Amino acid sequence: MVEASIGGLDLLDLFTGYKRVIIIDAIKTEGGKAGQIHRLNVETLSSTRHTASPHDINLATALELGKKLAMKMPSKIDIYAIEAADTESFSESCTPAVAAAIPVCVEMILRELTF
Repeated sequence: MVEASIGGLDLLDLFTGYKRVIIIDAIKTEGGKAGQIHRLNVETLSSTRHTASPHDINLATALELGKKLAMKMPSKIDIYAIEAADTESFSESCTPAVAAAIPVCVEMILRELTF
């Protein structure tokens, strides 16, 4: 397990050499309810490919680049995203809705890993 507060190209270094990666992150979707858990995979991100800022690239584009550079990328990447009410503010603690969703998300991941 690795805790990281990075994205884009920096993720390639973390992913290289692993067969499987599970990402847990916050997400903000239109109409989403705080604490809702989204189960995503790389294919669900394909529409965001090439979406980037002048400072970095997003996950889908980073993974595509890793493959094109023949880096040993994971064959399976799962994403668990917990809906946050606010992704603009930073704090050391989670809101009550997100805090309640964390153990549920952990159980989902543990169930998946045991099968």
